[in-house]
Amino acid sequence: MSDIVVLRLGHRPERDSRVTTHVGLTSRVLGATGMLLTSDDKSVRESIDRVVKAWGGDFWVKTGISYRSEIKKWKESGGIVVHLTMYGINMPDCIDEIRERFRTESVMIVVGAEKVPGDVYELSDYNVAIGNQPHSEIAALALFLDRLQEGRTLTGDFIGGELKIVPSEHGKTVLKK
Repeated sequence: MSDIVVLRLGHRPERDSRVTTHVGLTSRVLGATGMLLTSDDKSVRESIDRVVKAWGGDFWVKTGISYRSEIKKWKESGGIVVHLTMYGINMPDCIDEIRERFRTESVMIVVGAEKVPGDVYELSDYNVAIGNQPHSEIAALALFLDRLQEGRTLTGDFIGGELKIVPSEHGKTVLKK
């Protein structure tokens, strides 16, 4: 399998900071290696960096990027671009093909906030719908990442970090390293 990077479009710092942080946290826990953010909101990066320091892993966040430039570079390097949108092809109709390509090609997942620029639909290799109704971009991302990797990331361990949860049926157990 190859790398997964999430490109977050349309982040509005005064309104979307918490949602964008959750896009990053969901990406991290479900197997992505990093997140590109079109906004220059460093607070999102700092928040996710604190989580990585505490809980481990190598997830990174890059802010202030140009989506067109990043998508073009990604495709030139041989990666594929998947745009999550309610207007796309239903995920069950295309996930097998995307998963097959993911064996040898890295995947950039584009997740919007406000109105997504029209050229994103053309620049993307796949426009994928998690149902053709309005929905949460966090939920769409989680479902797509899980289906792409067939649940393999749900029990993974993160290297490094200061804290680790010990799964238990009742109660909370956190180990400090």
